[in-house]
Amino acid sequence: MAHCVTLVQLSISCDHLIDKDIGSKSDPLCVLLQDVGGGSWAELGRTERVQNCSSPEFSKTLQLEYHFETVQKLRFGIYDIDNKTPELRDDDFLGGAECSLGQIVSSQVLTLPLMLKPGKPAGRGTITDFLGKSDPFLEFFRQGDGKWHLVYRSEVIKNNLNPTWKRFSVPVQHFCGGDPRTPIQVRCSDYDSDGSHDLIGTFHTSLAQLQAVPAEFECIHPEKQQKKKSYKNSGTICVKICRVETEYSFLDYVMGGCQINFTVGVDFTGSNGDPSSPDSLHYLSPTGVNEYLMALWSVGSVVQDYDSDKLFPAFGFGAQVPPDWQVSHEFALNFNPSNPYCAGIQGIVDAYRQALPQVRLYGPTNFAPIINHVARFAAQAAHQGTASQYFVLLLLTDGAVTDVEATCEAVVRASNLPMSVIIVGVGGADFEAMEHLDADGGPLHTRSGQAAARDIVQFVPYRRFQNAPREALAQTVLAEVPTQLVSYFRAQGWAPLKPLPPSAKGPAQAPQA
Repeated sequence: MAHCVTLVQLSISCDHLIDKDIGSKSDPLCVLLQDVGGGSWAELGRTERVQNCSSPEFSKTLQLEYHFETVQKLRFGIYDIDNKTPELRDDDFLGGAECSLGQIVSSQVLTLPLMLKPGKPAGRGTITDFLGKSDPFLEFFRQGDGKWHLVYRSEVIKNNLNPTWKRFSVPVQHFCGGDPRTPIQVRCSDYDSDGSHDLIGTFHTSLAQLQAVPAEFECIHPEKQQKKKSYKNSGTICVKICRVETEYSFLDYVMGGCQINFTVGVDFTGSNGDPSSPDSLHYLSPTGVNEYLMALWSVGSVVQDYDSDKLFPAFGFGAQVPPDWQVSHEFALNFNPSNPYCAGIQGIVDAYRQALPQVRLYGPTNFAPIINHVARFAAQAAHQGTASQYFVLLLLTDGAVTDVEATCEAVVRASNLPMSVIIVGVGGADFEAMEHLDADGGPLHTRSGQAAARDIVQFVPYRRFQNAPREALAQTVLAEVPTQLVSYFRAQGWAPLKPLPPSAKGPAQAPQA
C-alpha cells in the first residue's frame, strides 16, 4: 500500500529569549530533531544563527517528510552560539519545546513555551512554527492627488521566501506621470485566496532611484517596527534592471515616413473553374464583380492610403500565358514584366479583367515564386538599414497550396525581412494548408527544422465575411500588419526616419523590477 508522503517546510521564530551573554543579547540558532524510537533523537536540520537578537525570525526553513499514518515527534532546541564549532554541548541552551508534526499541520501556526527542562520555563520565551512559506507578490503605487494609485501588480510566487518575479513593462506616464521624481510605494504581500492578503513589508522609492540598479530596498512592516526594538526588516527587494525605453508605434513609423508597398497575387489555377461558367470563382457577374474582386477592393482600399505613389505591382500565378502558353507562377497582370505596376486598386481591377480572357487556367498552386519575388525587394530595402519601407503581399487563392515545403521555406526567409503575407481564401475549399502557414499555434517550421523569426502570415477565408460589411474583412485581414511591422523594426533597432514631435512620440516604458 502506497504511503502518503509529502515534504513540508517549517519556518521558525522566537520571542523573549533569555539572555546568556553579558552586555548583549543572545545569538540564537534553532535545531530540529525527530524521535526515531528507543529514546533516540535524530537531527533533521538547523536554522542560521541570528546575532544579538532575543526575538529572531529565522529565514532558513527546516524541511522534513510528513507521514499521515504515523506520529512524528519533534523537538526544537534553541542555542546561543558563541563559537564556530558544530557541537552544541559547549553552547548555552536557551530553551526547547516538543510537539508532533501533526499538531503543526493541523494548526498551521503553532506557538509553544520554551522550557529549560521539564517543569522549568525559559522565562517568557516562546517558539512559533509556521507551516510552509509565503506566497509573495508585489504592488506598485504612484502618488497623485493625495492618494496612492495602483499601477502594477506582479504575479504570485507560490511557497517561496526568495522569489524572482518576471520582468514587466509599464508606460512611464502611467507609472509615474512622466516625472521620474514622483513618489512610488512598493508593497510586498503574502497572497491569500480569500483576498485577506498579509502585508510582508513596504518601501518608498521613485523611478529615478529604481534606475540606479542594482538597487536594494528594505521591506518594512510598520507594526513590527513599532513593537520590536530589535526589528530590522522583513526582507529586502533587489531591483536587477530598470530601463526607460521609447517604444514606437505603427503610427510613429508611418508618420516618420515609412512607405507600405502593396503587392497583389491572384490565383489562376484550373480548380477555380471555367471563367465563362457562373460556377467559376473567376466568373464576372452582370455587375462585373466576383469574390476575388470583392476581397481585393476590401483590403486594397485600406492599404493604398499608405503608399505615396499609389502604384502597385500585381501578378497572377498558376496559368498558361501567351504567347508560348507556358505555366507561370508570377506573371504580370498587365503583361508588362518590366513594369508590372498598376495605378491604384482600380488599376489592378482593370488589369485583372483584361488578363482573365487572355490566359488559360491551369496549375499547380505554387506560392513560393511570388513570395520570393516580393522578398527580393524587401531584402534590398532591409540593406538600407532604415525604417523606410515595408512590404505587404496579398495572395488571393481558391485552395490548398501545392509547393508546401517551398512555401514554408520562403515564408521563413521572409520572416527576417520587412514583409508580411496576407492570404484570403476564396470559395469553399479546404484551407488546412493556409491555417498551417498562419502558424497561430507557434512558429512556422520547415522540414529541416528552420523556424520563422516571427509570424508574418495572416489567413482569412473570404466567405466568413461574405454577408458582413466590406470593412469587416479588411479589419480582420490587416489586424496583424501593424504589430508585424513594429516587431520587425523594433528587432532591428530602427527608429522612425523623421524626428517625431513630443506629442506624437510613443510611450516610454519602465520595465522590470
